[in-house]
Amino acid sequence: MTVTYNRYDYTILNANENVLGPSPKVRQAMIDAFDKACRYPYQEIEEFAQQIAEKEGVTRAHVVLCAGSSEGLNATGLTYGVNGGEIITADPVYDFLLNYAQRFGAFINKVPLDKDLQHDLDEMERRLSNATSLVFLCNPNNPSGTLIPKDRLVDFCHRVSQRTIVFSDEAYCDYITEPDYPSMVDLVKQNKNIIVAKTFSKVFGMAGLRIGYLIARPDIAGRIRKNVMGRVNMLAIVAAQAAWEDDEFYQMSIAKNQEAKQYVYAILDELGLKYVPSHANFVFFDAGMDVMELRAKMLVHGVSVGRPFPPYTTWCRVSTGHMEEMELFGAAMQKIYRPS
Repeated sequence: MTVTYNRYDYTILNANENVLGPSPKVRQAMIDAFDKACRYPYQEIEEFAQQIAEKEGVTRAHVVLCAGSSEGLNATGLTYGVNGGEIITADPVYDFLLNYAQRFGAFINKVPLDKDLQHDLDEMERRLSNATSLVFLCNPNNPSGTLIPKDRLVDFCHRVSQRTIVFSDEAYCDYITEPDYPSMVDLVKQNKNIIVAKTFSKVFGMAGLRIGYLIARPDIAGRIRKNVMGRVNMLAIVAAQAAWEDDEFYQMSIAKNQEAKQYVYAILDELGLKYVPSHANFVFFDAGMDVMELRAKMLVHGVSVGRPFPPYTTWCRVSTGHMEEMELFGAAMQKIYRPS
């Protein structure tokens, strides 16, 4: 069943966007900065990169500022995938870095998620070879929403970074509920072969503004920086600076996301559908039918969800949204799975 649609005609729960933001304070900061929009942001880029360095406890040379973390992923994929570099990754996983690296000749060595939809760290480590230029971790993982146990993560990164580069994509780190969960920036500070990606697209609600950054040892950051093509813009910088100062919105964003996930869990429990408790702003569940079939049926009810993540062809990823949108999701699921 094929359905052609304009995504904005539907309730959009398929892109892991944060529908709450940008916050009112961020919006006002952008409005106030419009007089600067005619200027190139050279100075502002440097000032904000220095702010990032101070926040992360590193030097300016550790920071690669980019137009969304996806641009940092692409630049890293080019840097370490060109001319046949091997990249080891979980599968399925967020694949921007992998797809871009593959365009430049990289070999992508995919390790299936384990039975709990977790990274199979043991198998990933077993596959290391002299050809491995980078190991890619997405943690929490997209699309499964699973979180690598912190002790295992730190041990893995310590060992593997002695043999190759480890990339830790922490786009969803703000949603982690486990206390004292570490960022791998801690290992960057120890001069390990680690790259960390962070973004303003998720908890801060700024996906459309395109701003994120990488943290890596200065020599690694310098190599990647040469391959970054998308420069951040003036308003995105101002927005990011304001977002960091708006703790009230940050906490509210996390709370609203948790509320929406609990609603999804309740619906899936009621319908008897298997799912994975999520550390992100989405839930991955087994629909019991081909995901494209469910997607088409949900569109009939005005809700856009999911896309295929092979080999999990019956699993669907639904993003969180306003509670009114989640209730539309719940009503549509009831109509599909329990038709009157």
